[in-house]
Amino acid sequence: MSFAIHGLGTAVPPEHITPEQGLGVARFMAGPDVRTSTWLGPVYANSGNARRHLVIAGGVVQDILNGTRLTESPFIPTKANDGVGPTTGERLRVYAEFAGPLALRAAVAALDEAKYRAEEVTHLVTVSCTGFLAPGVDMALITGLRLRPTVQRTHVGFMGCHGALNGLRVANAFATADPAARVLVAAVELCSLHYYYGNAADKLVANAIFADGAAAVAGQASATRAPLKLVASGSCVIPESNVDMAWTVGDHGFEMTLSRRVPGLIARHLRPWLEGWLGDNGLSLADVTGWAVHPGGPKIVSAVEESLGLTPADLAASRGVFAEHGNMSSPTVLFVLDRLRRQGAAGPVVALGFGPGLVAEAALFV
Repeated sequence: MSFAIHGLGTAVPPEHITPEQGLGVARFMAGPDVRTSTWLGPVYANSGNARRHLVIAGGVVQDILNGTRLTESPFIPTKANDGVGPTTGERLRVYAEFAGPLALRAAVAALDEAKYRAEEVTHLVTVSCTGFLAPGVDMALITGLRLRPTVQRTHVGFMGCHGALNGLRVANAFATADPAARVLVAAVELCSLHYYYGNAADKLVANAIFADGAAAVAGQASATRAPLKLVASGSCVIPESNVDMAWTVGDHGFEMTLSRRVPGLIARHLRPWLEGWLGDNGLSLADVTGWAVHPGGPKIVSAVEESLGLTPADLAASRGVFAEHGNMSSPTVLFVLDRLRRQGAAGPVVALGFGPGLVAEAALFV
C-alpha cells in the first residue's frame, strides 16, 4: 500500500510578464551600478522562460515601464522606502491576501479530478516557503473548500523548491498508516513578493527566473498499480554546500543565495547517490521512463542532464514548464508531473528537486 495521486490541479495568477518586461523592471528597480550594466540583459534574454505569472505584475509593471504612477504599491521604489522596496511585513500582507485563494483554485481542481467530496478529506498537507501566516493557507483551504473541522493539518514550511516532494512524503506516511485516509496536499508560493532591489548578482539572477503559482494533489493508499503511485522517496545532503543555496528572512523580504557552484555541485554529486537509491529500489537509471526534474533554472536542468546522461527529450517537460511559468519554487515539480501524466508517461517516473542545504530530494512513482 502506498499513496496514489487520484487528482492533480495547478493554478497561476492572471497577470504575467515577458523577459523583455522583466528586464525593464529590473533596470528600474536595481541599484544604480546595475541599471546601465551590460550583463543584466543577457540574464533575461537567456533565462529560458517566455513568461512568468506574478501577483505583483499588472499595474505595477505597467507603471514602471510607462513611467506612470497609477497604482499605489509599496513595490514601486520611492524615497520613502529608500529604494529597497517594501518591508518584510508589507510583503507578507500581500502573501496573506493572495496565497490562500491561489492554493484554493489548485485544490478545487485536484479534488474535482479525484472525484472526492470535501467532507471525505481526512488529512490536509500545506507547503510554502514564501510566507508566514497563522491562521494560514490551511485555514483558507478548510474554509474555502468546506473541509471538516476535524481534518488533520500538517504544514511543510520553508523547505524551498523541493517542498512539494516533502509534502508527498508526509501524504504517503498518512495514507499507508490509514488505508481509509484521503489526503490533500497543496503547495503555494508567491516568490515575486521577495523581489530584490540591490546590486548582488545572484539575487538579481533570481529576480529573472522566479515566479508565483500553486499546485495540489489528492490521493489515497492503493495496493494496485495506479498512475503516479508513490512507492519510495529519498533525500541527500550534498557535502560542503550549505553556503551555496540559502533562503533567509531579511528586513526587506526573504533573501535568496544562489551561488554559481550549484550546477556543478549537482552535476558532480547527483548520480552516485541516485544510482544507489534506485538500486535499493530494484531499479537502474535505464529503467526510469519519465523524469520530473524541478527546473530551478536552465543551468540546473542541464546539470541534471549531464550528471545522469539524459537526453534533451528526457527533460522536455521540465524545460517546457520553466518556459511557460518560470521557477515557482515548491509547486513547480507538480506542474512537471502533471505535464508528464497528460503526455501519457508510464512509470517508473522519478521526480527530483533541489533546495537549501544544498539538498536533493527524490520521489519514485510507478
